[in-house]
Amino acid sequence: MLMVAFRALPVVLACWLGSAAAAGPAPAARIPVTVVKVSDGDTLQVREMKHSIRIASMDSPELGHGRDRPGQPYAQASRKALLDLVGRSRAVEAVCYERDRYDRHICDLFVDGESVSRTLVGMGMAWANEAAGGRYLRDRQLLDLQRKARAEQVGLWAAPGQTPPWEWRSACWRDGHCQD
Repeated sequence: MLMVAFRALPVVLACWLGSAAAAGPAPAARIPVTVVKVSDGDTLQVREMKHSIRIASMDSPELGHGRDRPGQPYAQASRKALLDLVGRSRAVEAVCYERDRYDRHICDLFVDGESVSRTLVGMGMAWANEAAGGRYLRDRQLLDLQRKARAEQVGLWAAPGQTPPWEWRSACWRDGHCQD
């Protein structure tokens, strides 16, 4: 009987490991965080992490960084909208996935259970991040929220000719072709 159990062990183990692998990675846990600084419309500092958090799936208008790197319209409004969402001692939670090339944590944020990126994109304060063919877009619902905000001309969509931040960084900051 013991010999039969030992022979069956590799089969049982293989089935168990196979089903765990097929299920995919475990969902990331939401961790409570305390916001200590909002840097711009998509980046902030929290007490619980050494490095900044970059909000996943969205990109906000760029703040200026000196004379050679001017900011975009609505950059200050976007920063203020994020500050208003996370800066009032609310229950903020983060689900983090990875780090970017600047060592920032890439995270979804939730305030009182609601997605911060969905709120900001729906308000017209950020773009669904379609840079690099949508490679950074984890939450595809942002595309629908962006279409709605654009159709209703809310936030940055109230002004014509808005340039997505990923295009702004390339055309303006790298190539010097900035629009007023």
